[in-house]
Amino acid sequence: MGERRKPRLATVSLAGCFGCHMAILDIDERLVGLMQAVEFDRSPLTDLKTFTRRCDIGIIEGGCCNEENVHVLQDFRRNCDVLIALGQCAIMGGLPAMRNAIMQSEAPLRECLEEAYITGAYIRNTTHQIPNDPALPLLLDRVYPCSEVVEIDYQIPGCAPGGDIIFETLSSILAGRFHGFSRDSFKFD
Repeated sequence: MGERRKPRLATVSLAGCFGCHMAILDIDERLVGLMQAVEFDRSPLTDLKTFTRRCDIGIIEGGCCNEENVHVLQDFRRNCDVLIALGQCAIMGGLPAMRNAIMQSEAPLRECLEEAYITGAYIRNTTHQIPNDPALPLLLDRVYPCSEVVEIDYQIPGCAPGGDIIFETLSSILAGRFHGFSRDSFKFD
């Protein structure tokens, strides 16, 4: 009888700080067991930039602030059976979504870019130009949580979620016994 196929796992970081990927490392020594139980595919953890084949689980950190984020997220939805939004940026837009409040004025994107690249108090941009190279992805009108772009199957809240909750949730999903979080899972006192 053949050996049971290991579940395939992919991860990606969109508009965020990469803190959720660092939190995955906070699984500590249990990460060794996890790596024996799953096969990592596309991920900064493997340095694979494209999918090698269909994955069972995709973990997304960060929201969507530019067209590249949207394309990557849609690619994950097409190539993963289950998508997990990891952390507040993926779930609600997080800190990058603070720009959404600025974008309420007239000509909001232009004003935001001018502040960031030209008029800001600590900016030393001698060209006085906003970067506009064709290789740069176009910014969206606002930062979108992942669930506004594709269907998300599970969410693990936190900024960043702790290694324990990531490990326990992922282990439960892999075992087919995740039924949501207990009331005490996110109690902070």
